[in-house]
Amino acid sequence: MKNLLIDTNIIIDLLAKRKDFYQEAQELFTLADENEVNLYISSLTFANTHYVLSKELNADEVRKALIKFKLLVEILPLDDRILELALSSDFKDFEDGIQYYTALENKLEIIITRNKKDFKTAKLPVLTAKEYLNR
Repeated sequence: MKNLLIDTNIIIDLLAKRKDFYQEAQELFTLADENEVNLYISSLTFANTHYVLSKELNADEVRKALIKFKLLVEILPLDDRILELALSSDFKDFEDGIQYYTALENKLEIIITRNKKDFKTAKLPVLTAKEYLNR
């Protein structure tokens, strides 16, 4: 079974039902629901998702959505080592560095994101949800 780190944008695509991206995100999370893949996220992603969704939904709706969502993923800690690695990396976007080093430090196999260009120097596969589903 593949162990995948899911980037924040894919989660927001799913939970906010973003028109052009929802279907692929939904199919990816269905694989997790059917125990075909293990999905992991950074604790930073969980917080960022709450923040973004709270701009579109009321507080109760956000909490309910995240409570259900939390059942599909394992949330990985953000620790000092990951922060140090991200801070000393070549990543232009600090959050992307955190995502990348969360995946590396937890020995995950693939990062799923819509922003592949932000992971140019990654030493593990970085795919879009569509690319992963079409494998």
